[in-house]
Amino acid sequence: MNFSVDFQSLKPLTLQVPTVSTRLNISDYWGAVKVIWGIKRDSYSVSPGLYKVGMPNNQSDVFVTANYKLSFDSLRKNLNSLNAWILVLDTNGINVWCAAGKGTFGTNNLIKSIKNTALEYIVKHRKIIVPQLGAVGISAHKVKEQTGFKVVYGPIIAKDIKSFVFAGYKATSAMRKVTFPFHERAKLIPVDLMYGKDKLMIVLVLLFFFSGLDRTGFIFSKMVETSPLILLSILGAYISGIVVAPLLLPFVPFRSFAMKGAFWGGVVTLILFYSFEIPLLEILTLGLFNVSIASFMTMNFTGSSTFTSLSGVKKEIKWALPFQITFALVGFILFIITKLI
Repeated sequence: MNFSVDFQSLKPLTLQVPTVSTRLNISDYWGAVKVIWGIKRDSYSVSPGLYKVGMPNNQSDVFVTANYKLSFDSLRKNLNSLNAWILVLDTNGINVWCAAGKGTFGTNNLIKSIKNTALEYIVKHRKIIVPQLGAVGISAHKVKEQTGFKVVYGPIIAKDIKSFVFAGYKATSAMRKVTFPFHERAKLIPVDLMYGKDKLMIVLVLLFFFSGLDRTGFIFSKMVETSPLILLSILGAYISGIVVAPLLLPFVPFRSFAMKGAFWGGVVTLILFYSFEIPLLEILTLGLFNVSIASFMTMNFTGSSTFTSLSGVKKEIKWALPFQITFALVGFILFIITKLI
């Protein structure tokens, strides 16, 4: 028995789909700024479901994205002058790439979203365009088997979407290449700065307190006198690990991020050594702290970088974290010793 759908009779269904603008407003840009600085980052999302831009019909393209608002905004603003559908998956407010790795931007979620939105009754064609960075989470043949929709992988960057469409849904080699230039690395710095601020404050408070340690007890005047150099050192290591290391990522000759950060922690220590008259034992203490902190903070960047793989990150953490902890503990022990001798 043949089954056919009268798409004209389903027009009321498409009228219920919310329309979104391809122009971002001040609120959108302000929200992006706040997210970059880690403000309400975990709740910056849109409702999953089906949206439309322009005046799409049953032949219009369907683009898939995550419900992280920055991902959603990046897609819709690059669909200007097009009539299209946007299928938003519920990824718990996580971007496409990370959600694909976590499994929320995945096969089952995509199949569920296609069925929940009655997409098969809204478009006549059976094609959905998925961002290439989400490919790791999508099993195209399973989607085809269970929904009838063919998965077409779009370009890496949303701004190439129109060129991709106009070229007959064919991506050039440049559209398939993942790049991570200076300005993209710089965008991630505020997030990491805010991410570690609480840990930084704990370390600074502890070192400020113990900088006043003396054989007779704790002396507040000694805290005030000796702590500025210590705080300067720790801040230098923190900033070098989060700011300098990512910006100059390709130029440090180590492969692991932990070693790249350790390198800059060593640079900070050398700058202090040649800038101030510091006893050898104290500079050794600061050096251990600096290397540990800068190494750890730079290693956090592995989750944001295209320079790494999941297996590589796990392997690096396994060997680097014990060294970072050991350096920090030995540094703290030497720090106490310098106050008692």
